[in-house]
Amino acid sequence: MTNDILDREILVELITKEVLTALAERSDICKNPEAVRQVVANGADRVAFHGTAADVPLDVAKYIDHTLLKPDATADEIDVLCDEAEEFGFASVCVNPTWVKRAADRLRGSDVVTCSVIGFPLGATTPEIKAMEARRALRDGAREVDMVINIGALKSGDLELVRTDIEKVVDSAHEGGAIVKVILETSKLTDEEKVIASALAKQAKADYVKTSTGFGGGGATVYDVSLMRETVGPDMGVKASGGVHTAQEAEDMIAAGATRIGASAGVVIVGGAEGDAGGKGY
Repeated sequence: MTNDILDREILVELITKEVLTALAERSDICKNPEAVRQVVANGADRVAFHGTAADVPLDVAKYIDHTLLKPDATADEIDVLCDEAEEFGFASVCVNPTWVKRAADRLRGSDVVTCSVIGFPLGATTPEIKAMEARRALRDGAREVDMVINIGALKSGDLELVRTDIEKVVDSAHEGGAIVKVILETSKLTDEEKVIASALAKQAKADYVKTSTGFGGGGATVYDVSLMRETVGPDMGVKASGGVHTAQEAEDMIAAGATRIGASAGVVIVGGAEGDAGGKGY
């Protein structure tokens, strides 16, 4: 093992320990509403409070990417998704690439943007293909793209490939004025790998880090959202996706530092009722 590899591993270990320590300290602070407002709140799009929802003015809808990514989604279902997003004031609709043009056309003139997914759901395509997929989504009308990292490369320690993978999509998307969210698939990663992946996404100038695809055997947790927020700092977006089914769950994610929620149960969430994702994924 070379000195460079040893130095890198030592640095990663130290950074991870610092992030986890800060996270543990912040979990105590989050029990005090005033301390949260003073210490954790980092901007108008961030609600940093673990308490009674009524104590915090919260417009949940603006945080939600209304999502339909199941493989058997129909044109009629995409139309309903778009109509619901416009009616409830969601941030975006998130659809598979084949539906981008239809969604963008239906939402034209509204404040709801169209989002699509890149390298989804495995993240195992090459950087060049992901960049091409992003450019095509933008041509069809997407203004946000959610890309899956190369999970195998990350777990193999090939950090340069992971960074390049993200950078190529970011460069393609930013050229067209689009936002990039980087999906880590946290259920498959150690805490150290989550920290590394979040840091690489920030290095590559992505706009958000995101927890999950919803197809990887696990979804967003408050802990992972907090860990990602602590790693990327206050200025980068954090998206919680996968398994967010109720208003309370959405509020918990926002309190932990999420600035966007990916959910197929968006209508249920803004209605404040219990519900499930209906098998739509995310």
